[in-house]
Amino acid sequence: MIDLHCYYSQSSPWAYLGGPQLQDIVRRHRVRLLLKPYDFQDVVLKTGGMPLRTRLPPRRAYHEVELARWSDYLGMPLVLKPRHYPQQIPTDPNWNKYAGWMVIAAQDQGLDAFPLSHAILRALWAEERDISDADVRRQIADENGYDGAALVAAERTSRVQELYQAYSAEALALGVFGAPSYVLDGVIYWGQDRLGFLDRALAKKRAGQAS
Repeated sequence: MIDLHCYYSQSSPWAYLGGPQLQDIVRRHRVRLLLKPYDFQDVVLKTGGMPLRTRLPPRRAYHEVELARWSDYLGMPLVLKPRHYPQQIPTDPNWNKYAGWMVIAAQDQGLDAFPLSHAILRALWAEERDISDADVRRQIADENGYDGAALVAAERTSRVQELYQAYSAEALALGVFGAPSYVLDGVIYWGQDRLGFLDRALAKKRAGQAS
């Protein structure tokens, strides 16, 4: 089976917008999707990326234009300035890590973690819910058929923390500088607007395996 790695943050609006298309690609090409939430704030500063809150006003303004454009194009609801997305340095530096840890815990238990991941992203970017709150994450997990309490309890276990650090180290070694970054055979496809190229690469790979 072909493995597809997705390095991203559970606070990325682009990961949210790309979710349905990614799910379609995974299903059509019958690949194994490995979700790899990583320490965005640490890694991107070392690989040349720039967190949104550190960008100058013109770039931040255009970021909103692009979000609105893609939201309309894809027909996906999105709040341009969600209540629970810190616009300045957050008081809790781990605010967007907890959800990633929950997704890692679900995947490590052998569950399909994609619906959970997308539900958390939708909660932040379309439903005005605070994903840094453990009770909110538990509710989101329960609503989508997971054992929310068990996943919250697993977030800080050594196993989940080790995987999170491993994914962050992998992202750094690969030179990942943004989210989402889809990696196929070591090749990075950065951003949900590159999913068409990823789709074609997978089609070509499958054709080569069949010949």
